[in-house]
Amino acid sequence: MRALFGRKVLNLKELEEFTKEAKKDGMKGTAYEVVKEIELSDNEFEQFAKELWKDQTWISEEDGGCNEKGELRCIRVKNIKTNKIILVDSEGYTYPRYTALEK
Repeated sequence: MRALFGRKVLNLKELEEFTKEAKKDGMKGTAYEVVKEIELSDNEFEQFAKELWKDQTWISEEDGGCNEKGELRCIRVKNIKTNKIILVDSEGYTYPRYTALEK
């Protein structure tokens, strides 16, 4: 699986714009591996998506980085009402340092 990861994206709208532009520019995305899944209510997901720069209790410093195959290790964050998904690579931090939309 591949996704277009943006660095230090502030919110869902900015992530959607980044993704649209990256696709338009012909970017193929980065291979990734899901290491953890988080399900959020619609309200929780909306709050998370508005402030992607904030630390989250469910993100640890060990959740990101690369695996032995060179794939990004990430968390799949899912809105249980809408099934919208944001991938998070913390890259050693406790906030979504890199984010992507999952198809």
